[in-house]
Amino acid sequence: MNTTVAPLNDVQTLIVIGNGMVGHHCVEQLIAAGALERYRIHVFGEEGQRAYDRVHLSEYFGGRDAESLAMSAASLYEQTGLALHLGVPVLEIDRARREVITAKGSFGYDKLVLATGSYPFVPPIEGAEGHSRLVYRTLDDLDTIRAAASQAKRGVVVGGGLLGLEAANALKSLGLEAHVVEFAPRLMPVQLDDHGGAALKARIEALGVGVHLSRATQSISAGEEYRYRMNFAGDEFLETDLIVFSAGIRPQDALARQCELALGPRGGIAIDEHCRTSDADIFAIGECAAWNGSVFGLVAPGYQMARNVAAQLCDLTAEPFFGADMSTKLKLLGVDVGSIGDAHGALTGARSYRFIDEATGSYRRLVVSADGKKVLGAVLVGDNSYYDTLLQYVQNGIKLPADPSSLILPHSDGAPTLGADALPATATICSCHNVSKASICSAIDGGCTDLAGLKACTKAATGCGGCAALLKSVFEHELIARGVTVDKSLCEHFAFTRQELYAFARVENIESFDEMLARHGKGHLGCDICKPTVGSILASCWNRPIMDPSLVPLQDTNDTFMANMQ
Repeated sequence: MNTTVAPLNDVQTLIVIGNGMVGHHCVEQLIAAGALERYRIHVFGEEGQRAYDRVHLSEYFGGRDAESLAMSAASLYEQTGLALHLGVPVLEIDRARREVITAKGSFGYDKLVLATGSYPFVPPIEGAEGHSRLVYRTLDDLDTIRAAASQAKRGVVVGGGLLGLEAANALKSLGLEAHVVEFAPRLMPVQLDDHGGAALKARIEALGVGVHLSRATQSISAGEEYRYRMNFAGDEFLETDLIVFSAGIRPQDALARQCELALGPRGGIAIDEHCRTSDADIFAIGECAAWNGSVFGLVAPGYQMARNVAAQLCDLTAEPFFGADMSTKLKLLGVDVGSIGDAHGALTGARSYRFIDEATGSYRRLVVSADGKKVLGAVLVGDNSYYDTLLQYVQNGIKLPADPSSLILPHSDGAPTLGADALPATATICSCHNVSKASICSAIDGGCTDLAGLKACTKAATGCGGCAALLKSVFEHELIARGVTVDKSLCEHFAFTRQELYAFARVENIESFDEMLARHGKGHLGCDICKPTVGSILASCWNRPIMDPSLVPLQDTNDTFMANMQ
């Protein structure tokens, strides 16, 4: 029997629809702001698992389970005044009665937060249905892909964007011959220019992944040698045993449409700079929200919105949301890719410098303003060691050196560098949790003297993890500036230097990351600092290419899209 849970008279009821990364972060921020003293909070999640880390979703194929990917301990949702409803999708919102309707009853609300995320877009292709229509977004999706792969030899991903390449990597890790089919004339068309796309294609093909560009799939039919045949325009075709669609995302705005909230011009729930919808008591955050007509598919903007809403609901000062930086850095199949700011040089008067190294397959493009004084954007393929410096130039408007091209030329003793001391106090070190250099300095002055403690105190590098190296650099610089002896440990998982780990590998014949971690580290996962470092050590010790199949997983991170954030 359906029941209605009405708000209590002395405590308001707050409902959060969505228990993905952004919805979960909103709950964390609410708890930290004291929301449980003024609200009874209900959180509804469509999936059966509590919030998990979609940024590192592919590690599920590497042995991690739902619990190890969870964003928090189960005890977080066991607090008095907080109820988590897993596997309970909200079916309708009744704005007139101020209720949400589920299969288990109706729940009244005073305030409502929509964090429903997005869903994978599957093009309307004839035959794309049933078992030929796999997607890559949730743990359940990955279970389905794993099951299909057990009976397959070849797999194809439709979509050559960020998530599509990650899905191709997943297929390869499952032992399949992997192919990527992309409608555009280059891979990652949003982030990369033509030269960058070509460099990435060459690197990925060298790893044994087939890349098919400018291919429009017209239909899917039964194959002859393999299970399915993908029929392209122009009578071309490709046969495969399974097909994973990763052709972009769409905001999950069905509930907003049902209750007639205002929508963005291309979908998404329209919000203002306070993340309010057209109903003053309903907020929207993350990928389901559209600010100024744009939907943001990264974790950092979603977290920014979550902080904004949590502060407002607790009558605290909230920083308005006026869009977000969409710069991205990732490593897929061992290949570095970075895209910063105006990567395509679209702004009026923008000028570009390019560096191409055909020997290594590396490509770098620097986009500067017409007057040559500021960095507007950059494209990096093959080497992301330039990323942190270039991002700080863009974010902080730092004046360019006399020769801007020196910023992308191979490093030398005479090349200009941007040390931690050159970063202003306002420089953002961690965009996921909005941690500035000033916040790091404040934590150090408050007694924080180790990296693990700094992460716990500020949450820096605990979101996507992409800022881990920069955080370590700034942290150590500030400790030295204060006369504090710096711990030379590689990271919180290894209390040794790179040189010491190299010696362990040689003397003890260590040939895998897991073995190194078990013998000389702590924890069971590693991080974006130690995994690629140990991978490099093992490659050097045993004369194995860094792209050796056993080492590639140590290089792979996707700190942006990864199956979407919510």
